[in-house]
Amino acid sequence: MIKPYLMFNRECKEAFDLYQQAFNGKIIAMQKYGDMPPNPEFPVAENDKELVLHAELQIMESGSIMGAAGKRDSKADGIVCISVNLESEDRANSAWNILKEGGTIQYDLKPTFFAKLHGSIKDKYGVTWMFTVEWRNSCGMGEMIID
Repeated sequence: MIKPYLMFNRECKEAFDLYQQAFNGKIIAMQKYGDMPPNPEFPVAENDKELVLHAELQIMESGSIMGAAGKRDSKADGIVCISVNLESEDRANSAWNILKEGGTIQYDLKPTFFAKLHGSIKDKYGVTWMFTVEWRNSCGMGEMIID
């Protein structure tokens, strides 16, 4: 499945509230950095704990957008990336290895608390790809949904 993923500089919640109103949409997920399990490799400052780690907004019956907030330079990093959920680690690694040639790894493809594999890469054409291989029948982001 492929979905647009909007990468905001700290204002994801405000943007998604606006998009929800504009499209009469439904917030499917809204996790904050403070919801993450503690990780010494990824410390979260106290003033960043209310920022959106991951959000999904259903804007049409069969379509949604996703987003996150962080400390980003939207001019350099861009605001839109393509989120690709792949069914297998082999398929993810194969596509990743092709796109990394001449590209820039932004977050290495590796296991996380919410996915078997997750990572992002900017290809040699400047397109940012976010890869996710989800856990099946296990605890993951789906259990962190907030209504």
